[in-house]
Amino acid sequence: MTTFKRHRGLTEQAADAAVDQACRMLRLPTIRAQFPELAETTARDQMSYRGFLAELLMAECDERARRRSERRIKSLRAFDFEANPSVDPAVIHTLATCEWVKKGMPLCLIGDSGTGKSHLLVALGTEAAMAGYRVRYTLATKLVNELVEAADEKVLTKTIARYGRVDLLCIDELGYMELDRRGAELLFQVLTEREEKNSVAIASNESFSGWTKTFTDPRLCAAIVDRLTFGGNLIQTGTDSYRLAITQARAAAQGNTG
Repeated sequence: MTTFKRHRGLTEQAADAAVDQACRMLRLPTIRAQFPELAETTARDQMSYRGFLAELLMAECDERARRRSERRIKSLRAFDFEANPSVDPAVIHTLATCEWVKKGMPLCLIGDSGTGKSHLLVALGTEAAMAGYRVRYTLATKLVNELVEAADEKVLTKTIARYGRVDLLCIDELGYMELDRRGAELLFQVLTEREEKNSVAIASNESFSGWTKTFTDPRLCAAIVDRLTFGGNLIQTGTDSYRLAITQARAAAQGNTG
């Protein structure tokens, strides 16, 4: 059994070795990998100890969330293009090369429930992660709630910066719930932080004309649409739920064999 003895005044080399060993034992691979760079950033930016610890733990949480998303589904190989003819396979496979992520371009996936937009969002995010890009996936409501809490706790700037650093931010289920003006403005700040630098991909069940139900301020709504569409890609996954069609087909097949 390995034990740690705490010593005051560890050299930096000894401290790095201790952190590395502790991360191995505690199975914290992301902290282990990002600790040296974050330590240098912390020293340069004069971040507090609490801020440094928060950054490390959030990095680990983000990576675990990304891995869960990968396991939960979703590769392009699993997407049934034949079941949804609204989606052009050539366009999706071109997006899978991640050139749009390299250029910092946005992507919007618009369609009704069950048409595969969230599947494609996660699948394309997975392709980007496999290509070496830093990717973060979040639900729109979760992101807005986190931003509101960060603003209340006076750490909004650091939270927005954390979302600004990833190469691709995937926001799912945008348009499912109405956002108050404060929430919409905070989301706009994240989009502005990333504009023309790093990519944002969103999945929404509402066409842009219906976004006024989510973003009730018309000017703010127009500005958000502009941030998400300028120079980007728009994929419309249609209105017919292929997920429902598959379920019905399976039920019918079972009925015929029953």
